[in-house]
Amino acid sequence: MIKEPIPKAAFRYIHARYDPLTGEEIREEWGNKQNDAVGAILFKIGDLVKKGVLKLSDDDKRIVQKLVSYLAAIEYWKDADNGMWEENEEVHASSIGACVAGLQAVRGIVVVPEVLIAKGKEALNTLLPRESATKETDLALLSLIYPYNVVDEKQRDAILRNVEEKLLRERGVIRYVGDQYYNKNGEAEWTMGLAWLAIIYKQLGIMNKYQFFLNKTKAAMNAQGELPELYFANSSEHNENTPLGWAQSLFVVAAA
Repeated sequence: MIKEPIPKAAFRYIHARYDPLTGEEIREEWGNKQNDAVGAILFKIGDLVKKGVLKLSDDDKRIVQKLVSYLAAIEYWKDADNGMWEENEEVHASSIGACVAGLQAVRGIVVVPEVLIAKGKEALNTLLPRESATKETDLALLSLIYPYNVVDEKQRDAILRNVEEKLLRERGVIRYVGDQYYNKNGEAEWTMGLAWLAIIYKQLGIMNKYQFFLNKTKAAMNAQGELPELYFANSSEHNENTPLGWAQSLFVVAAA
């Protein structure tokens, strides 16, 4: 396995935030240890190459190889990162799954030691259906089903059952029990969770549940036909982040 020293400080990790105009790294501390972001870019690179949309130059492949080496160096399968929500450092199943999917996607494009994937799968099998030591379930776990498809049927069904039984609300899906982000008498309800579930059930061919979640997504739109980031718990009041591109894009996929 390709291996380099593990970073000893957060700033030595690849940051997830850059200025969109200058490309400069934003050095403000903001949960920048996001291993899932590295997995996500590898996954999409592999996907676009497979579809013939993207052709990599030798320099491109060199950078992709460095990202693979980076995941080996940080030992992603047991590395505590900030996860999809950029919060507390823990070992997150959703981050491990993103890395597994990314490594699988670029295998054959660059050198990916099989042990690097195997260690991630082993860690997933140990953690799932939990997201982390402190979170029994989490909205982020849906990514392991769509788009990454790195769970077996039993794991998939457990994730879906836990999300629907413990996180589903009227106007969205809470991220996890005890979430304090925009917490106003309860956890905020994220609209994108509804569209995410619709996509998954459509892909599974369970059309009654697909239609149910598609309709709930439409019902969560505000008066302007937008999907806001979230609604305050048990209310029709949403926050100022509207429309949320993440939610809107998932709805476009769900409705297609």
